[in-house]
Amino acid sequence: MDNYTTLEFDKILTMLAEKALSEAGKKRCLALAPSLNESEVRRRMEETTQARRIIEQVGTPPLASMAELHKVINQIAVEAMLMPDQLVQVSIFLASCRRMKTYLKKAELTGAEMAWYGTSIDELPELEYEIERCIRNGQVDDKASVRLADIRRQIVITNEQIKAKLEGLLRRNKAWFSESFISIRSGRYTLPVKREHKKNVTGTVIEMSNTGGTCFIEPASVARLQAELNNLQIEEDSEVRRILYSLTALISDNLAAIKLNMEAMETLDYLFAKGKLSIAMKAGPVSINTARRIRIENARHPLLDQNSAVPLNFESGDQHKGVVITGPNTGGKTVALKTVGLLSLMAQSGLHVPADTGSDLCLNNLVLCDIGDGQSIAENLSTFSSHMKNIIEILKQANEESLVLLDELGSGTDPTEGMGLAIAILDELMAKGCLFVVTTHYPEIKEYAAAKPGMVNARMTFDKESLRPLYQLEIGEAGESCALHIAERLGLPRQMLQRAHQAAYGSKPQQFGFTVTQGDPAPRQASTPSSIVKQEEKKPQTPSHRDSFNIGDSVFVYPRKEIGIVYALANDKGEIGVQIKGHKKLVNHKRIKLFVPASELYPENYDFSIVFDTVANRKARHLMGKRHVEGNIAIIKEGEQDK
Repeated sequence: MDNYTTLEFDKILTMLAEKALSEAGKKRCLALAPSLNESEVRRRMEETTQARRIIEQVGTPPLASMAELHKVINQIAVEAMLMPDQLVQVSIFLASCRRMKTYLKKAELTGAEMAWYGTSIDELPELEYEIERCIRNGQVDDKASVRLADIRRQIVITNEQIKAKLEGLLRRNKAWFSESFISIRSGRYTLPVKREHKKNVTGTVIEMSNTGGTCFIEPASVARLQAELNNLQIEEDSEVRRILYSLTALISDNLAAIKLNMEAMETLDYLFAKGKLSIAMKAGPVSINTARRIRIENARHPLLDQNSAVPLNFESGDQHKGVVITGPNTGGKTVALKTVGLLSLMAQSGLHVPADTGSDLCLNNLVLCDIGDGQSIAENLSTFSSHMKNIIEILKQANEESLVLLDELGSGTDPTEGMGLAIAILDELMAKGCLFVVTTHYPEIKEYAAAKPGMVNARMTFDKESLRPLYQLEIGEAGESCALHIAERLGLPRQMLQRAHQAAYGSKPQQFGFTVTQGDPAPRQASTPSSIVKQEEKKPQTPSHRDSFNIGDSVFVYPRKEIGIVYALANDKGEIGVQIKGHKKLVNHKRIKLFVPASELYPENYDFSIVFDTVANRKARHLMGKRHVEGNIAIIKEGEQDK
């Protein structure tokens, strides 16, 4: 599931669930997972295709949310009486079933087999009619039964008689009352009598005002009518309950058919959600294969703006199992990686994908990925440690049926060791026979991929005029290094560009304009791509013998990868004199790697004393060279030899 989150498949499932109306449909959408059964995947894909076709040709399906319907069913199971609002829920559902049956009848003309779900829906017209006849505006209607209609008519008459008597008392004796209207207190009709006139009105005090100045009295003249009204209200309640129990029993009798309808509607809700998502994503069906082949044509990441996303074309599995993607930062390498993984998961789950119908995706038992820095404060893991932990676990699980996606392979550590680890990991993936896609910045890995059978380079293109990435993937070409080109376009002085190119690639560019970076020149190295493949690992740029270094060579000194200049050839112990930041040291030749040879840094017969000797020493040597004087001695002060 972590891989689902990394590839954002969980977001796709959330989008799918939002297209469903019922809770059961939403849960089914969220539980959707890739299948390894080829026929099952094809069946799911065909369901999505049919659902979309029906929506486009017949219109929006008349589905119901069924939010409270499961609660209603549970109450019937314990023989509880349903209330009017619950009966309304059943009525709404039955009406939806009736409309859905009609809708699917029209859908049969599309040729979609899914339309035959309509034959499993029982309309239950008598039950729907009875509920609608008895329940109106959220309550039991007067016409639900003859007796109820008669009782309510008598209640109306009695209420009018009571009001007429009370209004007569108010008109005849206005001085007795604090207000000129009838008040209902505790469900009984009363008159607001002033306290001092309490004895003038014969009856029962029902309530007193907060101040005690008004007594709410039910006059004795209406007590008989009030008692009659109370009896009528009791009869009304009994009749209403009888009707509700009758409707509940009627639903209970049809419960089996209602449950089948619910299952059918929930399934249709789920299927149509897939069709709606396909329309929203401008997606379509793709072919499924078991031949370990991936071909994606004009694909777009479904979470990006479909109007501005640059289409991705990707292919793997036929001639090569591994693809190494290179290119500038923010060039879309990670998006390409995620797109391949996400579309594979979607297709394997039976969802349409935003790609051309000519696309063809294979079944994977696992889609394993290491994307993002993964740094964990809780687990005290650095970026590199997190990557390695993930990759080790991936290598344990991956086999010939897996798809592996690795972002920035070998990053986060010393470049030489990171490059070596990257190549070792690529070798292991090749040995496992899985399909894999990796992104990297290492130029050595580009060469390795170019020479290794079963692997191919790919690059994200870059517009050197606008200095913007084009987000287009090109299979078969290694990515260019655009840093020097960008620096030139932004105005970095020419001499600095030449020095940067020399430091990076070991030679000065012949011209700028900017032809020197078109081919992405590789750093100087002792091994060739063919020798790399033979040895199955990338050898460091260390000379094969300690005597391979010359005075004036620019070298790397490990493990800190400091840059120094050779000032003394190897001694008997294999130690070479290297001047680093003005200080001279003896370093074992195994810790030294050639960076730029002296022949490319200095002219022929260059006087290296200018670099390595102090000014005083050079003056003394010059003086002694002019004439020999007996007794002349060049004195070097203590510590000057290290300056």
